[in-house]
Amino acid sequence: MPLSLDTSLQEALGATPAKALDRAFGMTTVGDLVSHYPRRYADPGELTPIRELPIGETVTIVAEVLSSSARAMRNRRGAMADVVIGDGIGKMSLTFFAKNIGAAKWRTEELAVGRRGVFSGKVGEFNGVTQFAHPEYELFDDEDAARRRADARAAVLIPIYPATSSLQTWQIAKFVGRVLDDLADVPEPLAADVRAREELLTAREALEQIHRPKTRNDIDPAVRTLRMHEALTLQTALLQQRDAVRSLAATTRPAKPGGLLERFDAALPYSLTPDQQTVGEQVAHDLVGSWPMNRLVQGEVGSGKTLVALRAMLQVAESGGQAALIAPTEVLAGQHLRSITKMLGPQLAPLVMPTLLTGQMPAAERRKAALRVASGQSLIVVGTHALLGEKTTFADLGLVVVDEQHRFGVEQREALRAKGSSPHALVLTATPIPRTVAMTVFGDLDTSVIRTMPKGRAGIESFVAPLAEHPGWFNRVWERAAEEIAQGRQVFAVCAAIDTTKKTAEVGEQSLLQGEGAAGPKWGVVQLDEALATHPKLGGLRRAVLHGRMPSDEKDAVMQSFARGDIDLLIATTVIEVGVDVPNASTMIVLDADRFGVSQLHQLRGRVGRGGVPGLCLLVTEAEAGSVARERVDAVAATLDGFALAEVDLELRGEGDVLGAAQAGVRSSLKLLRVVKDSKLIVRARELAEAILVADPDLGANPGLRAAIARRVTEEDRAALAKN
Repeated sequence: MPLSLDTSLQEALGATPAKALDRAFGMTTVGDLVSHYPRRYADPGELTPIRELPIGETVTIVAEVLSSSARAMRNRRGAMADVVIGDGIGKMSLTFFAKNIGAAKWRTEELAVGRRGVFSGKVGEFNGVTQFAHPEYELFDDEDAARRRADARAAVLIPIYPATSSLQTWQIAKFVGRVLDDLADVPEPLAADVRAREELLTAREALEQIHRPKTRNDIDPAVRTLRMHEALTLQTALLQQRDAVRSLAATTRPAKPGGLLERFDAALPYSLTPDQQTVGEQVAHDLVGSWPMNRLVQGEVGSGKTLVALRAMLQVAESGGQAALIAPTEVLAGQHLRSITKMLGPQLAPLVMPTLLTGQMPAAERRKAALRVASGQSLIVVGTHALLGEKTTFADLGLVVVDEQHRFGVEQREALRAKGSSPHALVLTATPIPRTVAMTVFGDLDTSVIRTMPKGRAGIESFVAPLAEHPGWFNRVWERAAEEIAQGRQVFAVCAAIDTTKKTAEVGEQSLLQGEGAAGPKWGVVQLDEALATHPKLGGLRRAVLHGRMPSDEKDAVMQSFARGDIDLLIATTVIEVGVDVPNASTMIVLDADRFGVSQLHQLRGRVGRGGVPGLCLLVTEAEAGSVARERVDAVAATLDGFALAEVDLELRGEGDVLGAAQAGVRSSLKLLRVVKDSKLIVRARELAEAILVADPDLGANPGLRAAIARRVTEEDRAALAKN
């Protein structure tokens, strides 16, 4: 029976291979397997004699095992297998490291003397002997097979697949070959005329040429075709999600003459910035539309996004509707409530009764707050994940405001929206997002940007303190902090960990960049507080610590005390990264700055320079000049433009990290697509998707595209898209 992309791997390959592929890669269908693309190709034309192998090059050779032995390593744990191979003229060694002697012996048993095969790897040299370290290889079953395969490999490229220790690239290639041989016609995501106009291959040709290219000229057209398929599938799914929201009926929430919004605007002691006015008009228009608002507002740190959100809340409140603002941390939720109450003033606050609802509030206080929310007495509700609980109900939830969207998962976002009848949604982020990322991740939202900053900001100066080159600058950092405090100002000092002796990063935070500096950060909150206690100028000043593992009431008390000016120096983790507003805070010191991402450093810097006091940001790092970690720190110090930094971040880290774990559905769809390199292709895919959906909203005339979406964008992925 011919196979389809939806055929199970068990049916296509048998139970044992199917189980291995599922365990290694989560593959269950033929479509999953054929979308596991080679990461590179070995060129059989480069079957160079061992004596002529170029050091540093990746090559493929055919050779025979001449000797094979296993031994435990002397100076560290583990074992290694030493194998010598030859091609009849020259010899070279293969080295494999293993966890224990048993694993090393398994390798030598597989690579027994006399076995022949194809070996591929990067040529190295050790003690004058040519070697491969952990090469990829395929052993031949017998001499006839060896001859046949060697002859075949002389004619075609060898695909090298992402593999695991239990599933080698050769096995994957064999499985892919088997299903391609039996695969029936592959559905086309694009109509023939569009495919011809875009100069794309058929879907079947693309799969054949990416997995079994005859020459390198076959690869690029296949990759471009499959990238377009990915981009088109994703963009169409995003637009379908947008259209699904627009098919819902929304309760219109118009502002009224002399109402809450008009009274609020009249009482403002300052004028809105041009961008605040523009975005405010967009939001006001959305709130009287026939479908629910679904808008993302990007804005620099301190650009006034909260004010835009509050004006939307007041417009909704005029019709008796409630607005719920969900924040990622207790500290930020409390900060938002105080900020909103202060902006409303004594005349308006009692009319909307801003209410805080968090999980760590005392039970009696939480019950009272929940009652005000359920009865509709409170029209503005600010909280954390407690808003998502089954016991939290709303009388008329008309607007959901999500602050720092990347901190929330799919189910959490949808759980809050489900508490109302198609409520409007406003998503805020202070993390600027490059255009192609926004199009790829937030393509179902209308997007607004606030670039202009409120007047009266004194600005921020940023400097790197590179301790690798200038270790003496560490003392100067703290002298500078003392100088600021002597002028009546306040200082933040941020660490990447709570306690370095316990390796405690902030719970739920991503400040520690995995894979960099295995020793971990040098400074934790605990260690810095102890060190500064004996500092000649800072030891006697008012210090406090703040981190995510402190009790909620204690965190809130520390933050309020700092806001009142009762604390000179606050030593904290990234719990203060967003939303904390202390106009008198002038200085931000970030220790182990190379442990943080570009956007985090930019967010932290935004905590200072928020009032009339000039801001100073000191990025302390021991990263060597020229390293990627140091490049991040230098980039932040070089500009205050968050949108420029977002592009730098994308280039330095790649879209996988920028999209983040919360965008798992989106990331799983990015097999070949790269949002930086393929920006033009993504834009074109968006145009094609829009045209297709205008002509064919339910994709009845585009069954191939509909099938691709069903196959590639699962219900879980759709939820990931919906949460944005």
